[in-house]
Amino acid sequence: MIVPRTSRQEILAKLQKKKENRVPIFIASAGAGLVAQLLEEAGADCINTFSGARLRANGMGTMSMLWPILDSNKQTLDYTREDIMPAIKGNAFVCACLNANDPLKDSRMMLQQCKDMGVYSASNIGPSISYVDKDSEVYRILNKSGITFQNEIDFLKLVKEMDMVSVGLAFNMEDSIAMVEQAKPDIFCFHAGTTKGGRKGYDSGETIEVTAQRTEEACKVMREIHPEILLIAHGAAMEDPVDAQFMLNNTSIDGIWTGSSTERLPIERAVLSTAKEFAALRFPDQK
Repeated sequence: MIVPRTSRQEILAKLQKKKENRVPIFIASAGAGLVAQLLEEAGADCINTFSGARLRANGMGTMSMLWPILDSNKQTLDYTREDIMPAIKGNAFVCACLNANDPLKDSRMMLQQCKDMGVYSASNIGPSISYVDKDSEVYRILNKSGITFQNEIDFLKLVKEMDMVSVGLAFNMEDSIAMVEQAKPDIFCFHAGTTKGGRKGYDSGETIEVTAQRTEEACKVMREIHPEILLIAHGAAMEDPVDAQFMLNNTSIDGIWTGSSTERLPIERAVLSTAKEFAALRFPDQK
């Protein structure tokens, strides 16, 4: 097995060309090699790997990665190396979503591992402290113990320093501004919230109109700070292609990021439907 290789320069050139041609950039999560193969074949520009996607492949929800049941970084690095990289042809690049607040791992060493396996892009969402409500006691305690959003910003700076494509995500305007001002990521995604739908999705009641409005508010501010940045939308009410088209029609984003929408939800529907057909089969004398 010889895993395809790329570079920061090659990745950014492809993405800029899509932007110039007014073709949406398409980033999608994969928790398994088969999903990664199908996403690449369908035309995804980037396949992102992170512990939440791997846990979704096991039937759990994305947020289960926040519970201390595993080493998120080890899981991401292991399955990216063993399941994802050997499965793809190199038409899509891979972005590893890593936990910048891991107290037991040096970020520079983790990023070098990524480059050694052929991954030339990294993000701060594996998981991010942004998942925790800022007005909560848990958030305050985490910050006091050294688990901070600043560590994620510094991580993204290091990603670029190591000649990799940096992909930043934040959940609110305050964090978004801080991240884009300081780290100037190549790609920024305003994370509107956990994607609704299916067995493990969370529906906050927000409409796609509100998701688009909140995303566009962030986009305008980010472009003022960093005009060259590539802006991507993800989450909340953006559940299916119709929703994604609404986002493209009503915001100034350069593309979309799907997680559950192109892995968990389609798998739930397709496997359940087909398995029910098999389960309904009967011997000739029982019909």
